[in-house]
Amino acid sequence: MHGAGNDFVVVDSYSAPVSLTSAQIKKIANRHFGIGCDQLLIVEKTSTPNVDFRYRIFNADGGEVEQCGNGARCFVRFVHHKGLTQKREIAVETASGLITLTLGDHNQVTVNMGAPRFEPRDIPFVAETQQKTYVLQADNHKLSVAALSMGNPHAVTIVDNVETANVAELGPAIESHASFPQRVNAGFMQIINPHEIKLRVYERGAGETLSCGTGACAAAVSGMQLGLLQNPVLVHARGGDLRIEWAGIDLNGKAQPVMMTGDAEIVFEGSIHI
Repeated sequence: MHGAGNDFVVVDSYSAPVSLTSAQIKKIANRHFGIGCDQLLIVEKTSTPNVDFRYRIFNADGGEVEQCGNGARCFVRFVHHKGLTQKREIAVETASGLITLTLGDHNQVTVNMGAPRFEPRDIPFVAETQQKTYVLQADNHKLSVAALSMGNPHAVTIVDNVETANVAELGPAIESHASFPQRVNAGFMQIINPHEIKLRVYERGAGETLSCGTGACAAAVSGMQLGLLQNPVLVHARGGDLRIEWAGIDLNGKAQPVMMTGDAEIVFEGSIHI
């Protein structure tokens, strides 16, 4: 499956339990010797009351991660396609908490991604105080980044042109920066107007992908926090477009949930010997 070009192998462990090792996941994700994907998703049963499914996310390097926005959209299409539910709105348990998915018309899915978190310890990010931007020294470059969590860690930097941005060099340098103890997804955002951006993301454990759902949320939120963007924001990734809505922070200082809408497509089905 894919969501805006971010591609996934989705495994049904709901109907019958499936257990995969890190080595097996890396082999499946390999585009030359396996099936090939940015992430592998596993659909599981949950024991949590009033929750429909549990879903686990593994990057192409075999490591498990907390959240994946594009994967979440594919998840809801998958469970409908397989007849595992008839509900249009489902609650799903992930490693970073509960998310709500709504299946709309024309393969469009809206995901309640939960509220962004800005406290350094919640990202996690090594900093003495919370700020809207931080200065990072990465690979002989001094960068200004916004650091936040969308269930997984993100560092967003503003660039003049995403096409000429040095993602291949700066992406790995930011991803593995010592200030992010669990590594980080590195986003490169070009602002077109207050409601529209272009975005490239070098994902933790996967490299640059054609789209990153949580990265789109993080970029839009950081831009709104800085007063450069206004709700809603249309995010143009190389694989397609995502619509991000965020009402900001309320009068009590509580961050509101981020809503993401985009497509989810089934590419093919098959089997593989592991």
